Amino acid sequence: MSANADFDLFRINEDHEVLREAVRAVAEDKIAPYAAAVDEEARYPQEAHDALVASDFFAPHVPEEYDGVGADALATCIVIEEVARVCASSSLIPAVNKLGSLPVVLAGSDELKAKYLPPLAHGETTFSYGLSEREAGSDTASMRCRATRDGDDWVLNGQKSWITNAGVSEYYTVLAVTDPEGKRGSNVTAFVVEKSDAGFTFGEKERKLGIKGSPTRELHFDHVRIPGDRVVGEVGEGLKLALKTLDHTRVTIGAQAVGIAQGALDHAVAYVKERRQFGRAVADFQGVQFMLADMAMELEAARQMVYVAAAKSERGDADLTFFGAAAKCYASDVAMKVTTDAVQLLGGAGYTRDFPLERMMRDAKITQIYEGTNQVQRIVMARQLLA
Repeated sequence: MSANADFDLFRINEDHEVLREAVRAVAEDKIAPYAAAVDEEARYPQEAHDALVASDFFAPHVPEEYDGVGADALATCIVIEEVARVCASSSLIPAVNKLGSLPVVLAGSDELKAKYLPPLAHGETTFSYGLSEREAGSDTASMRCRATRDGDDWVLNGQKSWITNAGVSEYYTVLAVTDPEGKRGSNVTAFVVEKSDAGFTFGEKERKLGIKGSPTRELHFDHVRIPGDRVVGEVGEGLKLALKTLDHTRVTIGAQAVGIAQGALDHAVAYVKERRQFGRAVADFQGVQFMLADMAMELEAARQMVYVAAAKSERGDADLTFFGAAAKCYASDVAMKVTTDAVQLLGGAGYTRDFPLERMMRDAKITQIYEGTNQVQRIVMARQLLA
């Protein structure tokens, strides 16, 4: 992590502001009206899916040469943030599309990119990511999923847990051990698995606290034959690729957290200006004003951290590992605090499903857990500082 005098870490340009307005309009018109029902029914947000495809916000990170819009990292974060402002489940569509396909973007062959990126850009499928296992969560190097070479092919056996949009996606980047006797961390390889591959099945949907509209399921591999040309990057380099991918995509989870927090703050401000107690608006009380000030201050600090990390992601800066972890960690902690305080500001109303605050509070919690718990983020940051 460097401390140089370059203060132009990122810049919100006119295109970014136009993009924000466009995404916000789509989110408020096409996504927000269904957010409560998506949560209540724990169903995939198809309305959001369709709206994101129609507006080119579905997988904005896909490069132009593969029929995408080629949005930079900051623009992609703005898309995710604005969707999360009204529906966290829906914001996982562009976020996980980036997570699942980024290994292909970073290390895939030209043939892999040409095969898998255009359908994603066209909105024909989502793209999921298979890294975690039941016994290998934060300790990714201890994964048990195996891929055994058979001629030019590989045969995949094992399972993956907590996979976002599993069952919806046609494509999955899956990490598996390809050399059980090899050096830990240098014996894992990444593959693209297709939903139609024989022997590839899904577990039941997890029953979750939040983001209920985004299906989370296990992936099961029973002698799944993967052609050799579906290896992503080099054999044995999969874990390094996975961690490099997370350096970039943790920033998008920070953006999701910022969006959830912003939505909660917006609702809280509107409520306390209208709600009256003791003959005056609740917003007139200094205790409430101090809460709002702290919420807004911490939220804006989180936003700036995410945007700086996004700029570093775009440039591929050497200190991205620190800033990606810091942005994700801080923004998600802020999202949890802001949504909890927003529920408090609405009092009993905040605790009911008549208002979206309790949903936002439940949704915020996962941002502290997935793509590396915040305890792991602090380990990542400390290692960077001590290196």
